[in-house]
Amino acid sequence: MSDRTGSTRRPAGARPHSGPGPPPDVQVRDSRTGLADRLLAVRAGEGDDDAFAVLVHRHSSPLLALAHHLLGNRADAEDAVQDAFLSAWRQLPEFRHDAAFGTWMYRIATNRCLTTLRSRHRALPLDAIPEPAAHDEGSSPPRAAETDAAATALAQALGELHPDQRVCWVLRELHGMHYEEIAHVTGTSEQTVRGRLFRARHALKEAMGPWR
Repeated sequence: MSDRTGSTRRPAGARPHSGPGPPPDVQVRDSRTGLADRLLAVRAGEGDDDAFAVLVHRHSSPLLALAHHLLGNRADAEDAVQDAFLSAWRQLPEFRHDAAFGTWMYRIATNRCLTTLRSRHRALPLDAIPEPAAHDEGSSPPRAAETDAAATALAQALGELHPDQRVCWVLRELHGMHYEEIAHVTGTSEQTVRGRLFRARHALKEAMGPWR
């Protein structure tokens, strides 16, 4: 990773090491895993690679889940999250901590995903939503087929939503965010979030009417 002046910095964990026990960098990172995001972000903003490595490890999984829900495939999701962390690394010195680091990262990642969605604005693939529950061994084939068909219908309905509505729906229904958090992540007001959610829910309800 390069520092903010353009010079190449040593990746965390690259120091020479000899002797028993884990390398020094591993010891440093392990000692920081219990620190609060705020303190880690401050240290990372001062150029501490190890502090940023802990933040990346801590927040990668939820951000990948978000990006996968929005973009529909693992490769695009990984690219979006990588871009989000690179952007965050560059912006850390200006991060004012007016929101939690995790919320800030959600905003950066969401914006990255929205850029991709608006550029392609195509149907959401089936793997962009949680897989339906496994069929019970005793369930009948017709029932299993009906469940699969409903999942397909939901995926198609999500794919037809406007990207802004899809983002609000995913953040609320799949990631459990409150309206205030969604407003911060999307850079809008709570009223706008509620409006987008209302339209998304109405559209999904209409699309899923035959399956109720």
